[in-house]
Amino acid sequence: MTLTNRVVLITGGKRIGQVVARELAVQGADVAVSYRGSKDEADATVAEVADLGRRSIALAADVGRASDCQALVDRVAAEFGRLDVLVNMASIYGATDFDAMTDGDWQRNIDVNLRSVFLCSRAAVPYMRRQGGGRIVNFADWLARSGRPAYKGFVAYYTAKAGVIALTEALALELARDQILVNAVAPGPILPPPDLGAAELEEVARATPVGRWGGAAEIAKAVRAVIESDFITGETIRVDGGRHVQ
Repeated sequence: MTLTNRVVLITGGKRIGQVVARELAVQGADVAVSYRGSKDEADATVAEVADLGRRSIALAADVGRASDCQALVDRVAAEFGRLDVLVNMASIYGATDFDAMTDGDWQRNIDVNLRSVFLCSRAAVPYMRRQGGGRIVNFADWLARSGRPAYKGFVAYYTAKAGVIALTEALALELARDQILVNAVAPGPILPPPDLGAAELEEVARATPVGRWGGAAEIAKAVRAVIESDFITGETIRVDGGRHVQ
């Protein structure tokens, strides 16, 4: 699929999402982004896309809610007249000790990191079918793709991201005859958290075979690659600088 004059919806429009939006706009796509609490960052993404001469909007949505997902997709299709690509990037991440984890901690991780992928995809598929195909790109995690949790404190997050991989494969099978290709990207050390100290930054770089953090542009390249491919579906691609081969 070429991206010229296509319409892309990205759930999550800040940090890596902003870079992905810019890359797809450079390739000729119009881009909608959703946000829950980061309106300023989403508006900045819209401004960047507009500066590139493409149409863009930012829409508020809690993608853990079915009604919000349906309304989000419907609004994008109404605004732009079509929907070609859905990039399920919305995610929450944070460590919680197992003994301290509440039902709410568990459910919020499942809702945002996994359930939203199903809900947004379900809403988007009818629009893609009407125009003869589309692309769904989900976001997993390199550890879940490698089949090992590795770090304590991420029970709900790891479980949700492992579910994203399973959902990606199942949707790829369900939707292949509709020419809707479904893949996932599994980031490794891409962007450090803002509060990470210098020693921790260096430790992660040393643990990565290529010897450095990846940068958001590497994720944008991977997203673009699976969108542009007409024959890759059901894959989860690690973008981790070789962490999984150690």
